[in-house]
Amino acid sequence: MTYGGHARAIAILGLPLVGGHLAQFAIGLTDTVMLGWYGVEELAAVTLAGSYFFILFMLGGGLAMAIMPLVAASDAQGDDTSIRRVTRMGLWQTVMFGVLAMGMLWWSEPILLLLGQKPDVASLAAEYLRVAGWGIFPALWVMVLKSYLAGLERTQIVLWITVLAAVVNAIGNYALIFGNWGAPELGIIGAGIASVLTQLVSLVAVIIYALKVLPQHALFQRFWRPDWEMFGRVFKIGVPIGLTNLSEVSMFGASAMMMGWLGTVPLAAHGIAVQLASATFMVHLGLSNAATIRAGNAYGRQDRPHMAKGTVVVTVISLAVSAISMVVFLTCAEPLIGLFVESDEPDLAQILAIGTGLLGMAALFQLVDGVQAIALGVLRGVQDTAVPMVMAALSYWAVGIPASYVFGFMFGLEGIGVWLGLVLGLACAAVLLMARFWGRSIKQVGAASMA
Repeated sequence: MTYGGHARAIAILGLPLVGGHLAQFAIGLTDTVMLGWYGVEELAAVTLAGSYFFILFMLGGGLAMAIMPLVAASDAQGDDTSIRRVTRMGLWQTVMFGVLAMGMLWWSEPILLLLGQKPDVASLAAEYLRVAGWGIFPALWVMVLKSYLAGLERTQIVLWITVLAAVVNAIGNYALIFGNWGAPELGIIGAGIASVLTQLVSLVAVIIYALKVLPQHALFQRFWRPDWEMFGRVFKIGVPIGLTNLSEVSMFGASAMMMGWLGTVPLAAHGIAVQLASATFMVHLGLSNAATIRAGNAYGRQDRPHMAKGTVVVTVISLAVSAISMVVFLTCAEPLIGLFVESDEPDLAQILAIGTGLLGMAALFQLVDGVQAIALGVLRGVQDTAVPMVMAALSYWAVGIPASYVFGFMFGLEGIGVWLGLVLGLACAAVLLMARFWGRSIKQVGAASMA
C-alpha cells in the first residue's frame, strides 16, 4: 500500500475514533463548563474529583484497552473464538477491578486531605465521587466493548454511541445541577448522578448493538464460565497498559494537586486549561487507537512493511494536528478560557491571567504529547507493553513530576513551572517510546517468516 493509501485508510478508521473521543471529552467538558457557571468552588472540586476518578478509571482501562490489539490480531487470522474469549475475559477483569476501586472512590476525602488539598474543596470532591464513582462499573464495560468493536474496525458505531452519551450527559447536567425542568437543584451531586446515568445508557446501547449485529461472537453466552488461559493473556498485556495509563494520568493528577496547593483560583484555571488541552489530545488519542488497530492487524499477518509505512503516516498526521492546535492556543487563549466562566465572576480576571499562561505551555507540549501517544499506540498493536510501561513511568515520574515541583515551587514559576515539568516528562516519553518501536519492536514483526 502507498503512503497515500495508508493516509486514506487511517482517515476512514481514525476519524470516527477521533469523533468518539471528542464526544467522550464533551462529557467531561460539560461537567466543567456547567459547574463553572454554578460556582468556582464547585469547578475546583470537580477538577480535583475528575483527576482522582480518571486515575483509577485509566488504571482499570488498561485491561479494556488490551482487548483492541488482541481482537485486531485475531480478526486478521479469522479467529472468532479468540475474539469472544478475549472480550469476555476483559469484561471479567474490569468488574474485579471496579470492586477494588470503589473503596478508594467512596473514602476519597481523607486521601485528598492527605495529599494537601483544602478541606472545603476535598469535601465537595468526595461528595461528587461517592455518587459518580458507581459509574466506574458501566464505564469500564463500555470501554471493553468499544475496544472490541474498534478492533473489528467497527468505529462508526463507537462514535454514535459516544455522541448519544454526550447528549444524555448534557441534558442530565442541565436538569440536575441547576434544577431545570422541575428537577431538584443538586449542584455537584447532580453532575455525579448525570454521569452515572450517562454510562448506563452507553452500556445498554453498546450491548444491544453487539448482540444484534455480531451474534456469532455470543459474548454473553455462558458468561460465568472462566477461561483462565485467555484471562492470563489479557492480564499480561492489560496490566502494563493500565500502569502506563496510571503513570501518565497520575502525572496530570499530581499537577492538579500542586495547583491546588497554589489556591482555588489557580486550580480552577488549571482545570480549564487541562480541558482545552485534552480536546486536542482526543485527536491524537483517536489516531493512536487507529495505529493500534492497524498495527495489530499487520502483526496478526506478520506484515512488517505495511506496519512501518502506516506508522510513518500516522505520526506525520499527528504532527500536523499539533501544529494547528499550537497556533489556536497561542492566538485565542482568552476567548477559549472565557467559555468556561461567567462574565460576572469576581475572579474572572485572575483566572484569565493564569489560564492564558497555562495555555501557552499547553501549546508547547502538544507536539511531544501527540508523538508519545502514537508511539504507545503502535507498541500496543505489536503487543509490546511491559518495557514501554517502564519507559513511560520513568519519563512521567522520574522526570515530569520532579521537574514540575522544581520549576513550580523551588524556582517560583508557580503554575507555569508545573506545566513546564509536564512538557519535559512527555518529551522524554516520546523519545524513548519511538526509539523502542523503531529500534526493536518492529524488527520482531515478520522475523520468523524472513529467516
